[in-house]
Amino acid sequence: MIEVVAAGPYASVQDLGRPGLAHLGVPRSGAADAPSLRLANRLVGNPEGLAGIELTFGMARLLFHDGAWVALAGAPVDSPAGMGAPFWVAKGAELRLGMPEWGLRTYVAVRGGIAVAPVLGSRSTDSLSGLGPEPLRAGTLLPMGRPEGVIPVDLAPPPGPRPAVLRVTPGPRDDWFVPDALAGLCARPYSVSQDSNRVGVRLSGAELVRAKEGELPSEGMVTGAIQVPPSGQPIVFLADHPPTGGYPVIGVVREADLPVAAQLRPGDEVRFTVRPAR
Repeated sequence: MIEVVAAGPYASVQDLGRPGLAHLGVPRSGAADAPSLRLANRLVGNPEGLAGIELTFGMARLLFHDGAWVALAGAPVDSPAGMGAPFWVAKGAELRLGMPEWGLRTYVAVRGGIAVAPVLGSRSTDSLSGLGPEPLRAGTLLPMGRPEGVIPVDLAPPPGPRPAVLRVTPGPRDDWFVPDALAGLCARPYSVSQDSNRVGVRLSGAELVRAKEGELPSEGMVTGAIQVPPSGQPIVFLADHPPTGGYPVIGVVREADLPVAAQLRPGDEVRFTVRPAR
């Protein structure tokens, strides 16, 4: 059992989400930076899809009622054991994590995974719909699952920050904007707003001007969709985005760049570049 002594600004349990249920109005959710969760799980010998803890801006304290192997991945935080290697936390010990050096989200994997009750096949907290366990707070108790397999001997030196550049495939509603709107999106950096969260990265910068008035009927949305509300300020959808939306989508961030978007902090600058549709 793990007891949350302090959760930091925002923390939740996340696995790889609830795929395949968007037709029922259920968002996928799951880890915003899925590769980092997968890495943390591999480091402690877990299957990649087991649930871990997603921290936003670190600053968490976790009390281990039972000893466990632990690994950290994602945004590098100040911790006694560092990043990219499994380490043992003894029974009764408290793991204290600082603020990330760069990035936003850090993943804590424990051997056996976090074994809260699944909802619709996933243990992920969905901040938009409320599905899954509640966000973590002081006093939350998290059960650990039964370990399986072996811990690998390979280590994973933590990567440095990746350039804040998001590659975009145009459309499907780029025709709703003036002809040079997509070029304008890529012409200069945007700043990440304080209002960003797991639903989406809200950006501030050059206005994306529409060529058509009115709104679209609600239609399906995918992770990475760049939706543009009437303000003309783009929003990049992340893990907890709604399954449908009525604002036009000027482009979609390619899947490989979603972890970059998930690690953007408020105040960071990000650029877009067009990846032509095939």
